[in-house]
Amino acid sequence: MNALRIATRKSALAMWQARHVADLLKVEHPGIAVEIVPVVTQGDRILDRPLAQIGGKGLFLKELEEALLSDRADLAVHSMKDVPMEQTAGLELEVVLPRARPFDAWITRDGQRLEETRPHARVGTSSLRRRCQLLAARPDLEVLDLRGNVDTRLSKLDEGEYDAIILACAGLERLGMGDRITQVLGPPHWLPAAAQGIIGLQCRCGDHAVESLIEPLHDHAAGLQAVSERRVATLLEGSCQVPLAVFAELDDQRARIEGLVGTPDGLTLLRASAEGAVAALATLAETVAEELLAQGADAIIRAQAFT
Repeated sequence: MNALRIATRKSALAMWQARHVADLLKVEHPGIAVEIVPVVTQGDRILDRPLAQIGGKGLFLKELEEALLSDRADLAVHSMKDVPMEQTAGLELEVVLPRARPFDAWITRDGQRLEETRPHARVGTSSLRRRCQLLAARPDLEVLDLRGNVDTRLSKLDEGEYDAIILACAGLERLGMGDRITQVLGPPHWLPAAAQGIIGLQCRCGDHAVESLIEPLHDHAAGLQAVSERRVATLLEGSCQVPLAVFAELDDQRARIEGLVGTPDGLTLLRASAEGAVAALATLAETVAEELLAQGADAIIRAQAFT
C-alpha cells in the first residue's frame, strides 16, 4: 500500500485519536506513510435529539465502517464505548490502545462539586447512564439533554445554558482540557460506560498487511478490560438506550468487575460485583450479569427497549 488510510470522524477529539494512532504507527514503523480520511457520520449530523431516540451510539460508526468495507480506508479509529456489542460482518476490532482515565468528569463554572451544587441546578448530559446515576445521587437536579463535540458542550456551559455538565475525563485530558474537570466521578459510587477511555482499531477481516502493522500497538490489560466489560453489556443486551455501567479493575493477577443497571429517573439502581483471578475474567463478567438479572435488570432493560 502507498499509505495507510485512517478513517475518523471530524470532531477535534476523533481527529486527535486518529493522529495519535498515526504517530504511534510512525514510531513503530519508521517511514510509513499515513493518510487521515475524515468522515461525517449520521450521529454527527443529528444533534437535535437524544442518542437513545435516534438509534444509539452506533450512529457514529456506520459511515466509518462503510469506508473500510468499500476500501476507501484501511483502518478506523473508534472510542470503544461507542462501538456496538455485535461486530459488523467482514470487520474485526482486536487491537486496543492503553486505557486513559475511564471515569466521568463533573464540570462547573464556579468549581462546586456535585454534592455542593445548588438544588434544582441544570445539568447537561446525553447519557442515560449518567442521568441515572446523577438522579440517584441528587434527585433534585434538572437533567437536560446535551449533544455536540467537547468544545460545543463546554461553550454551552460557559454561556450559562447549564449549571454543570458531565463529560468523559479521557476526552478532556486528551484534548489538553483536564483543568476543566471540577470533580472526577468514579467507583464505587459512580461507574463508567463499558470500555470508556479505550481507543479501538478496526480493519477488514483477513487484511494481514494492516493487522501486522497495528498488532504491536495492542495493550493486553486494556484488551482484557474491554472484552470483560463488553461481555457484561452483551449478556445484559445493553446499549445506550439502557442505563448500564460496568468497570473492570485489574491489579496484578486479581480482577474485580462492578456492574450497574438502573432506571433513567434514578429511582431504581441495581448493583453487582465479582472478584477473582484475572484468568477468570470471563466467568466474573458472567457472574455480574447473572446477579443483575436476578435482581430484575431484565425488566428494566425490556421496559427501556419500548420507550
